[in-house]
Amino acid sequence: MDAVRVALLREVLAGTEWLGAARRFAGVLRGSVVSHGGGLLLVGTEEYEPWHLAAHLVDEAAWSGTPELTPTLVRHGARASDPAHLAVGLGRLAAARRGETLLVVSPGGPEGPLLERVHDVRRAGATVLALGAGEGELAAMAHESLAVPEGSELDLDTVQHLVSAAAGENALPAPRGNRRLRDRLYRLAEQLTAPPPARW
Repeated sequence: MDAVRVALLREVLAGTEWLGAARRFAGVLRGSVVSHGGGLLLVGTEEYEPWHLAAHLVDEAAWSGTPELTPTLVRHGARASDPAHLAVGLGRLAAARRGETLLVVSPGGPEGPLLERVHDVRRAGATVLALGAGEGELAAMAHESLAVPEGSELDLDTVQHLVSAAAGENALPAPRGNRRLRDRLYRLAEQLTAPPPARW
């Protein structure tokens, strides 16, 4: 989903609780990683890998001038032969320490071994954030969570777009030159998506 579609989605959601909730959660995420200089770990479940959120956070980190938002995607089935950005396995969670942030994305709540690893990460002093079902043990142990219950008017993928976009927007102001370029890109996108002028 590009910036134009996110802007349209925000217009549709104006007046609902989703925009404020996504911005609050994104603010906690941004504040956690920026105040500690980075160290964002992103993990899902065996069935649900948040690779799409990882890609959007990488983009937002670049566009907002906030490199701390760039996550390390931790994967259940990572292999040494995978490209470097996809080769980080669950063992990385055992190395998590104070100052790092773990964002767990889970449609139904993690179980068993992953939940134990998240508990160990929290005990090691890292900040734990949860995005997903919003109930159960994960929500109880997370420092901050954003619930997207099954059957909500928005699905988890859509909420991830709102969160990643808000995390980039909530960043500290970028140098003036970069902001001008971003503003010009937004104006260009608006012009390209506007209907053609009426001809008489």
